[in-house]
Order: sequence, then structure tokens, then C-alpha cells
Amino acid sequence: MEKLPELFGNNRRWASSIKEKYPDFFTTLARQQSPDYLCIGCSDSRVPANEILGLLPGDLFVHRNVANLVIHSDMNCLSVIQYAVDVLRVKHIIVCGHYGCGGVIASLEEISHGLIDNWLRHIKDIHSYHQKELKEYNDRNSFINRLCELNVVRQVYNVCSTTIVQDAWARKQDITVHGWIYGIEDGLLRDLDVCITGKEDYLQRRM
Repeated sequence: MEKLPELFGNNRRWASSIKEKYPDFFTTLARQQSPDYLCIGCSDSRVPANEILGLLPGDLFVHRNVANLVIHSDMNCLSVIQYAVDVLRVKHIIVCGHYGCGGVIASLEEISHGLIDNWLRHIKDIHSYHQKELKEYNDRNSFINRLCELNVVRQVYNVCSTTIVQDAWARKQDITVHGWIYGIEDGLLRDLDVCITGKEDYLQRRM
């Protein structure tokens, strides 16, 4: 049976390089997990959260799904947020999408993709809500990229409206929710200027 030896080889080289730079890294890591950040990102293989943020293992708690959605019936995502907020006590929740997102593109297509169409329905709703603005984009790439941005913004508000974050703010826990987007073509992050620091801020800015 093929056991993918090249991946195990990669792993050993990676572990050796980390130990060379930080001799006590794995010993320390095994004792604790205390990240300040939760990143909710896309499952796209070209968007590795730790690497694009320049953070080592242990510095970032991560949840990924197709098109970086935060759905209030998704117990997986909500459980990650709850653990990050209530147990790890993260200070920042980052929703990070990316331009040219395949999930966003698929949501616009008039063909069946199977089960995932139920998931992508949420992006179709964002498209419908912002239809007037999006009609101004004649170039398809610009249109898709703007929808990618609007999707991130919507998910930021979805994070803020969870009972988890609302309860944390009510007890004066320090949590800020950010909306960022990543450019695969240049490797750069962009701040979408949606940074919510508490319930009052959320109520004033929500869509």
C-alpha cells in the first residue's frame, strides 16, 4: 500500500529545520496552546493561514471551509469559535477570504455542483443583497473580487452576531473581529476596513 513517503520526508525536514532555529520549540509547544488569534479562512490549498501571516504553529487557531463562511447552523464552525473565545481566550478573530475564490465563482454558475450548492446558497444571498452595487462592475474579474470582499464583510458580521461573541462582549472580554482578504497573485493581505471591537460598534456598523 502506498504510504506517501515523500510527505513523511517533508515532515522530517520541516521538523529538523524548526528545531535548528528554535531548539526548545516542540517541547514548549507540547505544554501549551495560547494563541491570540483565530483565523476563519477558505479551504483553498493556496491559502495557508500560518504562512501568509508569518506565524509559527501555536500562534494561530484556525478554522477553514469552502469560501470562509460563518453559518449559524454550522456546529463545526461555532464550536471552533466557542473554544477559541471561551477556552483559549483569543483577542482577535480574523475572517480572511481571498480573491478569485472558487466557491464564490461556483455560486454564480448556473450549473449543478451537487451537495455544495446548498452551502454556496449563502453567497448567492449576498450576491442578491448587493445586486445594485455589483451591476456597476462590467469586468468579470472585478465583479468576482468585489463579491469575494462582500462575502468576507458579511461573515465578519455573522461572527459578531453569534451568541458566543455577543456573550463575550457582554462580560467585557476583549475581542476584536477583523475582515481581511488575500491576493493569491501577489501574496499580500488587504484590510477591508471592517474591524469591530464590541457590541456598540457592531450595532452601529452592521449591514
